[in-house]
This record gives sequence, structure tokens and C-alpha cells, in this order.
Amino acid sequence: MNITALRPRFMKYLEPVADLFVRLRITPNQISLMALLAGIACAYLFFQRQFVLGALLLLLSAIFDLVDGSVARKTGAHTNFGAVFDWIVDKYVDALALLGIGLSGIPIISQFFAVPPMADFAVVAFAIIGSLMNTFIKPVVYAEIGYKEKVEGKIDDPLEGVGFFGRPETFLILILGGLTGFIWASVIIIAVCTNLSAIQRIIYLYRTLA
Repeated sequence: MNITALRPRFMKYLEPVADLFVRLRITPNQISLMALLAGIACAYLFFQRQFVLGALLLLLSAIFDLVDGSVARKTGAHTNFGAVFDWIVDKYVDALALLGIGLSGIPIISQFFAVPPMADFAVVAFAIIGSLMNTFIKPVVYAEIGYKEKVEGKIDDPLEGVGFFGRPETFLILILGGLTGFIWASVIIIAVCTNLSAIQRIIYLYRTLA
């Protein structure tokens, strides 16, 4: 069970935003591009140690990411390119947000242990790897096993709801860390939990597919 399973509940609060985009004739791909631009701005603000503003931009990026699918459903604009582009944008935003924190040079574990600054960046790198691998498992499953059935533009796959720490949890922890001044703790939590969640998904796939 993870936050992804609660997506339908969140979406009902964002329906007015989706309706606004529909009225403005903004396409799902344009909304995805807006999510990417907000993610880039977030990364830059994190790099500048403007963590509160960065967290707000990350929240905006997450909202755009949620809304694009709803707009596609309302306008019948589901396309294969749109689905692929959405995945690409997601991965760029995930990596850039964490990279911005790493490049900011804030102490993460070096504030507790006598380690060189590169150790802090290593934790960030571990968080980036875990964040990407935890979600990259899904398209690998699609490609290798052949899941093709789509529900509202998204492939209905066996990993939905599997893994205790996914992309929504990563965003939530980063946003909370940025707003509260504990961004360093967010990186540690993400580094540990995303990799553990990826292992959880691998074990699930081994038990069901081996």
C-alpha cells in the first residue's frame, strides 16, 4: 500500500484545475512541459538553498503531473507519445530536484560524522539511483512481460500499489523537508526508502514471475 493507491481521492480535488486547463485549451503535453519547467526551477532554487520556494515549485510540478492525465481523459487526447513524454518528464524532475540539493553543498551526514563533503553527495546520488530504479522497474515489466492494457491512458500493471515508497512519497518528503528546514533528512529518508522499496518490488516480481 502506498500513496499511489489514494490517487483517485486526490484527483477529485484537482478536477477544477483540470477543467480550467480544458477551457484554456492547454494540451496534456503542454501541461507535462509545465511540470518539467517547474521541476527545473525547483532544482535551481534548491541549488541556491532556497528550499521553501523550491518545495513550492516542486508541489506545483506535482500538481501539473497529476492534472495532465485528467485533461487527457476529459479531452480524449490520450496518445502514445504523451504517455512516454510524461514518463520522461517525471524522471527528469525526480533526478533534477535531488541533484539541486546535492549541488547546494548542504551537510547531510557530514554534520554528524567526520566524513568528507563527497560523502554527502554520495547520499544524494544514492537517493537519485533509488528514486529512478524504484520507478524504472515498472516500464521494464511492461517491456519484458508485455503488459499493454490501458486504463484511462495508463498501463494497468501488477506493480500498482506494490512498494511502500514510490514517487508520491518522495515528493511528499522533499516538500515537507523543504518547508520545515529538514531537507537533509529528506535526502536520507529517500535514499534509504526508495532503494528498500525497489528491493520489495523485485522480491514481489520474483515470487510471482520466477
